[in-house]
Amino acid sequence: MSDNLTPEPKEPSLTGRPRTPADEPGWERAALERIALAAITEQRAARRWKIFFRFVFLIVLLLAVWGAFDFSGDKVTTTGRHTAMITLDGEISADTNANAEDINTALENAFDDAGTAGVILRCNSPGGSPVQAGIIYNEIRRLRAKYPSIPLYVVVGDMCASGGYYAAAAADKIYVDKASIVGSIGVLMDSFGFTGLMDKLGIQRRLHTSGENKGFFDPFSPETPKMDEHAQDMLDQIHAQFIDAVRQGRGKRLHETPDMFSGLFWTGQKSVELGLADGLGDADYVARDLFKAPDIVDYTVKESITDRVARKFGAAVGSGAVHAMALGGKMSLR
Repeated sequence: MSDNLTPEPKEPSLTGRPRTPADEPGWERAALERIALAAITEQRAARRWKIFFRFVFLIVLLLAVWGAFDFSGDKVTTTGRHTAMITLDGEISADTNANAEDINTALENAFDDAGTAGVILRCNSPGGSPVQAGIIYNEIRRLRAKYPSIPLYVVVGDMCASGGYYAAAAADKIYVDKASIVGSIGVLMDSFGFTGLMDKLGIQRRLHTSGENKGFFDPFSPETPKMDEHAQDMLDQIHAQFIDAVRQGRGKRLHETPDMFSGLFWTGQKSVELGLADGLGDADYVARDLFKAPDIVDYTVKESITDRVARKFGAAVGSGAVHAMALGGKMSLR
């Protein structure tokens, strides 16, 4: 007996030719099932690849977000002797990165570090809130008295004007670039008046108050001599506070001129001649040649993702313009 089995020949069809799959009953259905099964298999494979690529994209996105934002918090870990640096950039205001709370937190952390040889406040600001600038000024003076062996120098970038200079005046020394803009020691209050336009359009302002002066600085109401006098009195008081802060901070180094406190500003080179600054130099120069600690550690408080999104959204809907219109006049050092 042989183990080899010879396949039986297919029965011939009625036409005398061998049977084919097409001669089998229900072959159309079987063919459709095979086609459908192949399509389903292909769709599953495509779906798996799509899920895979989405997963890879998500990982890349998370890594990008992690790299773009600092999740480590405000605490800075350092080793060895170094120069601490805090950045004051942009308008000084409670709702910007250059707010007094964050700047003062960074300053406190920098001075409190045992490895800090000196502190650099890198300033690039056109000014802003006199209250916020004054809080930073007072904190710098407090920390200088608390840590007398740690110097604090301001290094100016493009601009250190008005409220920016208010805060900087508290430093031990100020270094500038020869083309920096420095000064603008003055105060302003700006707003808009729409009364003329309202008259042309036939619009009537209906403002009801429970106090005689409650409607002061309303942009839709006409100015009055009493209103102007009161506003000028406030501006003069804050201006005097600003001047006093600069004189206390700069001391005998200040070479006062008739227009020094008029709101004018000067180049960095001229500001050194006037005693508004102490010399020319950048952050690397101060850290390397003056503090003898070239290793610079950044203590600036980083903005969180939620704060950044909220600020971007607020800007997108024009909250700044609405806020300005609602308040009327806004006091600022700019």
